[in-house]
Amino acid sequence: MTAANLVAGVIVIGITLYAWSGIADFGAGFWDLIAGNKAQGLRARSLIDEVITPVWEANHVWLIYILVVTWTAFGGAFGSIMTALFVPLALAALGIVLRGANFALRKDAARSGARQWSGWLFGIGAVMTPFFLGTAVGAIMSGRVPPNGVGNPVNTWVNAVSITTGLLTVAVGAFTAACYLVVECARRGVPELRQYFRIRALSAGVVALLCGVGVAIALRVQERSMFNRLTSRSIPLIVLGVVALIAAFVMARRGVARGLRVVAAVGVGALVWAWAVAQYPYLLPFRLTISDGAGSTTSMKWLLAWFVVALVTVVPMLIVLYTLDQRGHLGEDPRTSRLEPAGVGQMRAGEVAAGSAMAADAGRKDQRVDEPADQRSEQRPTQQSEPQSGQQSRRQSGQEAQQRTDRPGEPPTGPRHRAIRPPRRRKDT
Repeated sequence: MTAANLVAGVIVIGITLYAWSGIADFGAGFWDLIAGNKAQGLRARSLIDEVITPVWEANHVWLIYILVVTWTAFGGAFGSIMTALFVPLALAALGIVLRGANFALRKDAARSGARQWSGWLFGIGAVMTPFFLGTAVGAIMSGRVPPNGVGNPVNTWVNAVSITTGLLTVAVGAFTAACYLVVECARRGVPELRQYFRIRALSAGVVALLCGVGVAIALRVQERSMFNRLTSRSIPLIVLGVVALIAAFVMARRGVARGLRVVAAVGVGALVWAWAVAQYPYLLPFRLTISDGAGSTTSMKWLLAWFVVALVTVVPMLIVLYTLDQRGHLGEDPRTSRLEPAGVGQMRAGEVAAGSAMAADAGRKDQRVDEPADQRSEQRPTQQSEPQSGQQSRRQSGQEAQQRTDRPGEPPTGPRHRAIRPPRRRKDT
């Protein structure tokens, strides 16, 4: 086993971790997109938001890890992939930007219309990225990426293998996310949503099975060599993946939450490694091998050393993050992001509105108590009578003030007249 082969295995480990975390995150975005605006859909969207918020950025660390290791260890293959598959990879990057930006904007936007648009863009980005990443994987798997990167920019990824692989990626992400959310419903005590996501897990599992069959048929027609490799050297992993996914399907159907997340992750990981084993020893089937496309031996050794450093430093921190999240120690303000039992939000809104009305009434009563008696007697007929024009009101108040100040020996009354002094009378000389 050479250092280059070990680095290639490290990349496959990163892809597996990204499928478990990042692709599942995109699947949650898919369910958010189609949740609708009914009460149950809003509740499901609230749960998705609460589950994703603490870990959604950490889940995509593995994508950066895959890119950095690939372009450092296998620069030639990385350049060919980026050149030949520029269009789908650019669209996948656009989906990442749409998803990340609108995930924040849909909660912080001041207007409801902007929040609604941000929610739509968040869901669209969550579907775009796994689909176009899947089309790129399908193009590589079917041998459509030349070593020099020069080829048809459309036919490279617009074909039956690539499209079905993209759909399979979206379906697997949706299935994994639904299984994770079933577990979260059980853990957070939200039984009304457990059935909701259980049905969606079953639906996504059926769609993923159909897409997998479609990928197999397309490979058999368009790339028979890769199909033969999958059905021979990778058949144990394929069987393991299919059995694990069927077990997850049955567990979701029966509503069993314990162990469901682990079983679904095993199924997804087995399928990733089945593809890697079938493609070995090629980086670009069947034109560029791992040994031919690898960098210097020194670079390979340094990458392996830094992989050990990452295992010692980064992985424990991620374990702490996920542990804190599972124990409920992470999250935003409970009044804005925490999921509440059905009806509590409406009751709380009614209590807030009633409290505001009572506070306003109390303020008006205090204000009237502080006013002098003569001023309250003046305001009472004014509130009952119809409003007068501004000029007539000013003329009448001026006449009343003049009459009060002209009374000899009687001080003006009321707070408005405390500063008014009676005019001094001239002494007759």
